[in-house]
Amino acid sequence: MQAMELQKRDYHVERPLLNQEQLEELGRWSLPPKTYKWRTWFQCSRARAYALLLQHLPILGWLPRYPVRDWLLGDLLSGLSVAIMQLPQGLAYALLAGLPPVFGLYSSFYPVFIYFLFGTSRHISVGTFAVMSVMVGSVTESLAPDEDFRQDSNSTVDEEAKNAARVQLASTLSVLVGLFQVGLGLVHFGFVVTYLSEPLVRSYTTAASVQVFVSQLKYVFGIQLSSRSGPLSLIYIVLDVCWKLPQSVVGTVITAIVAGVVLVMVKLLNDKLQRYLPLPIPGELLTLIGATGISYGVNLKNRFGVEVVGNIPAGLIPPVAPNPQLFAKLVGNAFAIAVVGFAIAISLGKIFALRHGYRVDSNQELVALGLSNLIGGIFQCFPVSCSMSRSLVQESTGGNTQVAGAVSSLFILLIILKLGELFQDLPKAVLAATIIVNLKGMMRQFSDICTLWKANRVDLLIWLVTFVATILLNLDLGLAVAVVFSLLLVVVRTQLPHYSILGQVPDTDIYRDVAEYSEAKEVPGVKVFRSSVTTYFANAELYSDALKRKCGVDVDRLISQKKKLLKKQEMKLKRLQKTQKPPKKAASSKGTSVSINVYSNPEDQSNDVEASRARVSTVEELEDTATSGQKDANAPNVLTLRSLGLPQPDFHSLILDLGTLSFVDTVCIKNLKNIFRDFREIEVEVYIAACHSPVIAQLEAGHFFDDSITKQHLFASVHDAVTFALQHSGSASITPVLATKL
Repeated sequence: MQAMELQKRDYHVERPLLNQEQLEELGRWSLPPKTYKWRTWFQCSRARAYALLLQHLPILGWLPRYPVRDWLLGDLLSGLSVAIMQLPQGLAYALLAGLPPVFGLYSSFYPVFIYFLFGTSRHISVGTFAVMSVMVGSVTESLAPDEDFRQDSNSTVDEEAKNAARVQLASTLSVLVGLFQVGLGLVHFGFVVTYLSEPLVRSYTTAASVQVFVSQLKYVFGIQLSSRSGPLSLIYIVLDVCWKLPQSVVGTVITAIVAGVVLVMVKLLNDKLQRYLPLPIPGELLTLIGATGISYGVNLKNRFGVEVVGNIPAGLIPPVAPNPQLFAKLVGNAFAIAVVGFAIAISLGKIFALRHGYRVDSNQELVALGLSNLIGGIFQCFPVSCSMSRSLVQESTGGNTQVAGAVSSLFILLIILKLGELFQDLPKAVLAATIIVNLKGMMRQFSDICTLWKANRVDLLIWLVTFVATILLNLDLGLAVAVVFSLLLVVVRTQLPHYSILGQVPDTDIYRDVAEYSEAKEVPGVKVFRSSVTTYFANAELYSDALKRKCGVDVDRLISQKKKLLKKQEMKLKRLQKTQKPPKKAASSKGTSVSINVYSNPEDQSNDVEASRARVSTVEELEDTATSGQKDANAPNVLTLRSLGLPQPDFHSLILDLGTLSFVDTVCIKNLKNIFRDFREIEVEVYIAACHSPVIAQLEAGHFFDDSITKQHLFASVHDAVTFALQHSGSASITPVLATKL
């Protein structure tokens, strides 16, 4: 073992320098063959048909292999626990959506069963969700406000007509949401959720929870508020609540407070006895049953003016076709709800999949959720997603598959058919208290502000902008502003990269920022420049400016001065051509010899004014010689910065480390060409290092390479480029052959 360690320590890899041409020849590089995936879409075979069937109907894959003995009992107990939570939440969230409570039960049955057939996540609980419900409520209240249904004779609202209009709006919205989700899933557009970052989603749900809380205040205080929607509607609702607080119904307030206290105590008890209880205490269900019994026995509605749920029809209702005339009004809200619902579902689904070691197909999840909303909308449901609290209960109580979801949906079906009418005397204040208490988890997300302040303040900025925009502009506009702002922030961050000059770490071929590594030293005569982000049209000019600034040379001014001197000499040449006599032109050979003697050894000349005058006179003699017909003596082409009296850069080679480039566009290619041209004007040769093969292919496609810029200017690593630059400049500051100790 000791001998092996010594061999490893003394092992060296030595290789010659490789530019891109040599590397491609050595590695036999070629473009990978193009694959046209669309061709496979039209291939038909029995195996492909079966694979497509399993892909779009996953239940056929896992249900035949379902281990009944191991998983059935856990799924039954889990389904029963979820159904116990689903019942009060369905009633409450329907109220949040501005609909009669029974439609919350419908939305807890149809979509759950559809997801059981098409979903790929084994643990999420699909159904009503507070954020989705408040988004639906904002749509129904804006398009069907109470003012549209007030009777002429008095100020009372025609509840039956209002509920019918809102149910039609919500069901049509659900169909449209489902169409969006199914369509996006079929074209494999599941990646759209990646544009919703975690801080954005958490901030959005936090702001939505504030919206939910404010929307329930009218049920807690028993006051009537006018419907509001659009920007600043939340502020107006809070002001209305404060203005009408003296009109609060005391019985309603007491009912809400008592129900809230009971729910909080039961939740605290569940948290404390979690280890000892096989199932959590169903505090919500017990509270609903107790509140319904007390309301019926005491007659809270008539004696204390407490508003109750009212008639809950038994049985299912027939399917109803959506109203296509409403599509134009709902399309914007439908897309926002579709994206938010999918983002919440897939984020929870991936968390549980990672925890339990299986894979969730984001595109199939989009299809499954879309079919749940599409078919549910036909049966008068409103848009649904998955609930975090129910999903955690489904997992913690032993749920292993969506059989638990099927069990919970069947239990809800039993309630719809036989037991729903028993909750007619349930106070709405109890449902409001249930909603508010269940917001505890989302309200805890306010702690993200402190966490992000310490971890990443850019993410904190996204969080704050999303929250403020959602609170002030409502849920649909707030989401749009949040997404646009986060994408703009990405663009802005690419315009503020870290530019650095790299130096060599001693005795290695590693190059690091000289400002960060004190031992990293610049190679004499060579500048290595690196940007931390890819270069494209938005930051190409910034890249060029930072390069010239970091190199310590005012390239543009130097080129301008050079052009002025050359132009001045050209003007003198023209004046000489006019004043020169023909006999004088005969002394061409002598003038030529003088010019050669002067320009052959420019190092012997001093930089004082007299030497500059001598050079000018020599140039005049050379230009005089050119007028004699010897056009091959092109004097300005051999002029150097030193011969013109201009300062020379303290480096002879510039290396652009393009290892961070992931793509190039036409602006980037043009910018790179300009860099080559400008630095060659000031007698600095430019090389490119660490460029990836896809980027090189894009450079070729963009006609970057020509006679002046070839693949011999590209190197596999910075060390190769530095070594090549030193070899061709006559310097010996670095070993010409690479030697890397491993």
